[in-house]
Amino acid sequence: MAEEFTLAPMRRLIKKFGDYRISGGAAEELRGAVGVYGLALAEAAVECAKRDNRRTVLERDIRAALLKDRKAGET
Repeated sequence: MAEEFTLAPMRRLIKKFGDYRISGGAAEELRGAVGVYGLALAEAAVECAKRDNRRTVLERDIRAALLKDRKAGET
């Protein structure tokens, strides 16, 4: 699933925090992490839409998934 993301945006994300060189492995690892996190958020957002008997995932579903994830991280 992570293959859906190219490596260039991963490198740009890291570069936002300084002018560092980024190994291919580091970019790959970040891509994998973004993929895993994105899948979890997407799954939670779909569950929100299902709970409301909708077949369309809305912005509010993504926000609810993010909030749920943040609250889970606090415990």
